[in-house]
Amino acid sequence: MTHRIEHEAIESAAGLRAEPPRAEHVVMVSIDALRPEFYFDETWPAPTLQQLAFEGVRADAVRTVFPALTYPAHTTLVTGALPAAHGVFHNRPFLPGGRSEAWAWEASNIRVPALWDAVRAAGGTTASVGWPVTVGAPIDWNVPDVWPGSDDRLVDALRAAATPPGLLDELEREAAGRLTADNYSNRLLAHDLRLAAMAAYLFERRRPTLLMVHTQATVQVPQEPDWRNPRRARAVAASDQVVSLLLEVVERTRAWDRTAVVVTGDHGMMEVHTQLRPNLWLAEAGLRPPRLEGGGWRATFHALGGSALLRVHPSAQDGAAEARRVLDALPAALRATFRVVERAELDALGSDPDSPFALAAAPGFVIDDRAEGPALRPNPGMSHGHHPDHPEMHTGLVAAGAGIRAGAVAPLLPLTGVAPLVAELLGLDFDAPDGVVYPGLLTD
Repeated sequence: MTHRIEHEAIESAAGLRAEPPRAEHVVMVSIDALRPEFYFDETWPAPTLQQLAFEGVRADAVRTVFPALTYPAHTTLVTGALPAAHGVFHNRPFLPGGRSEAWAWEASNIRVPALWDAVRAAGGTTASVGWPVTVGAPIDWNVPDVWPGSDDRLVDALRAAATPPGLLDELEREAAGRLTADNYSNRLLAHDLRLAAMAAYLFERRRPTLLMVHTQATVQVPQEPDWRNPRRARAVAASDQVVSLLLEVVERTRAWDRTAVVVTGDHGMMEVHTQLRPNLWLAEAGLRPPRLEGGGWRATFHALGGSALLRVHPSAQDGAAEARRVLDALPAALRATFRVVERAELDALGSDPDSPFALAAAPGFVIDDRAEGPALRPNPGMSHGHHPDHPEMHTGLVAAGAGIRAGAVAPLLPLTGVAPLVAELLGLDFDAPDGVVYPGLLTD
């Protein structure tokens, strides 16, 4: 008995549980802007998602974070933490000196352990292609999401950020072909298929414990104007093909009985028509200049998509109250284009702890952080970043394979529940600050 207890203690210290894992491998695919209708409505060209929904687990909806943006949501997917805990509050870090093209690429922004940390502690390996906030992460084979501000410099930036050194050269040579700005821009459907080729190669040749893949066609293409745009359906088909190719390599390598496939998203999408620029109202009230580069600002909105977080200069103790007075003085018709998200609600949402309050755009509107007029501008297309209570912001989840209970349905799953699900499948010791395991989605 003493030896058994000592053995269990050693396993726990190594990040493993005493009981065997339900799966030896998890393939985790994030389809950016995945909506449940893609797998519920067969008129969408997503046969792989629809197959997984029929054969395994499906969520009627998955509630995202606030703001419903890619980087905060993807960090929640791998930590089980809300932004207030994991530290990634927005796609772009706020820079008091002005706007920057740099996003929160670096894994050093994450304040809590991620799934790749737990896998490493358990003696396993990880691979990632296109996953946000992973530059510099302790991932064994990593092609992170990074964009240097110009497609012309994209491949060079990827080559420099990929680890170990030489990985991208190998993937180009053996799997994806030579990457260029013309075939790997995330605005192109070809991007997702080359990404799938790299991910499939890594699964076949490296067989990682956890493989993470992030596809982008379904978020980039729908933002193009015109709801009749036929590329929207083709974008869904491209992302579905990524999952299909990964399923194929799992089947071909006879790993299906030991592998779980979890496909989820980060947020939904909403049809929009008009853009708001609330920083113009703050500029007109003297709370900030038209541009922040010269300093001299007291309050400003850090905005993208359907939300805006208020930032107040440390020297402007009354900046939040002044910004609120500006908003309260607007005509009722303008105030109807957004609502104020108070600090108590931000706390309940687990959102940015440093924002005195935020704005949530009304349906049909998006918010831009520029302070140049006019305050209302046309903005046809689709967007995200809105409050997670909007059903259009809900994303989805389907999963099948080892350890997944066939036929299970989750009516409403929180985004914080995905990382605990993956950790439970792999038998990891993993502390998700804001998420729990739903055992009804797993085999006994």
